[in-house]
Amino acid sequence: MMTTQGQPDQEQKLLHAKLNMETSQIAWSELLRYFAGGLVIVVSSDLDLVDVAARFSIDDKASVEQWLNEGKLAKATDAQASAWLEVDNVLWAVVARPWVLVQENKPA
Repeated sequence: MMTTQGQPDQEQKLLHAKLNMETSQIAWSELLRYFAGGLVIVVSSDLDLVDVAARFSIDDKASVEQWLNEGKLAKATDAQASAWLEVDNVLWAVVARPWVLVQENKPA
């Protein structure tokens, strides 16, 4: 979907850069209130967290639905929350309003 001026491509790059700067590691205990509100989405480690956040931001329903159907996105479960809280796990997180997308650190 590139126009002759290349705007959508440029906008996409700017969105990715913005989201990348907003992505950080955070202790699970800091995210509990969002979990309690049902707003935490767990992103599979084989997906790019920033790309997923960008897809949420531009309301790319097709990609999000595909990932949900493949089990690559899901709301955080009580079991995950308990396990993460027990060790106060640190996760990568980024906000794609109203959602908080989280991803466990990828194995080295």
